[in-house]
Formats: sequence, C-alpha cells, structure tokens
Amino acid sequence: MKSALSALLVLLLAALAAPASAQSYEEQMRQAAGAYERKDMATAVRIWKVWAAKGEAEAQTLLGAMYWSGEGVPRNLNEAARLYLAAARQGYARAQNNIGFMLGFGEGIPPRDDIEAYKWIKLSIDRYTAKNQDRLDQARKDLATLAARMNPAQIAEAERRVRAWKPSPK
Repeated sequence: MKSALSALLVLLLAALAAPASAQSYEEQMRQAAGAYERKDMATAVRIWKVWAAKGEAEAQTLLGAMYWSGEGVPRNLNEAARLYLAAARQGYARAQNNIGFMLGFGEGIPPRDDIEAYKWIKLSIDRYTAKNQDRLDQARKDLATLAARMNPAQIAEAERRVRAWKPSPK
C-alpha cells in the first residue's frame, strides 16, 4: 500500500511538473491572438513572451513583430531581429522572411547583408504554404530586388547557403 501511494505521489508530482501540452499552447496562442485583435497588447505580450522564452517559433515571430512596430512594447529592432533569427533558424517561414527583410531592406539593425537576406527570404519562399499567398508574392518580389543588386558570385554564395541550411531545434 505504501509503495502504491508513493508511486501515485511520484506520478502526481511528475504531472504537475510536466510542460504545458500542445493543446495548452494552441489555446494560449489563440488567447494571445484574440487579445492582440482587441488591442489588449499587455495580454498578448505576456503570453507570447512566455512561449517565446520556451523557444516556440510562432510566439518568437509574433513578439518580434511587436518589437519591430513598437506595438505593446517599446520599439526595439535589435530584439525584433533576435527573436526573428531564433524562429528563422527553426524553419519558421514568416520569421525567415522577416529577418531576411531586415537584413536586406531594414533600418540598419542588423547591418545590411544581401547574401544572408537572400538566403533567409529564399528559405521562406520554399516554406510558405498556399494560405500565405500574399506573403509569398511579396517575398518573391523582395528576392528579385535583392538579386538585381547582387553580383553572380554573391547569388551563388547565397544559393550555397540555402542548400546547406538545416533547421535547428528550439
């Protein structure tokens, strides 16, 4: 009896210490999106910060967008770039597009780097789905603009980086 009680206690403690389920993540992301739509930026930021700190690419990207625009947080392009890059490395298309845009067309933070910008935007193009058609179309235009100002050696290097890229875990 004592060992059964001990086993039950261990299971209970493990359940309490376990990370939130995928459903909990999805529910909280919906809650944050709803808060954002209602202009309740404090709630959206609070939720996205928690999940961004856990390495969730979608939360990192959405929080990065808030830092980019200064919505609900002080505008901070360094923080936006940091969050976008963390999510981009995981293979999240919108973050790849956003960090690529910052590198190729942004406001100097991070410094302009056409080769890296091309790489990230090309990767986003390869990962966007049909439901992101507007973003996909814009990414293709941005890639064409980058390619037009790059020389053949730069484009070749960027394409080499695209082929060599592998997503990293969160």
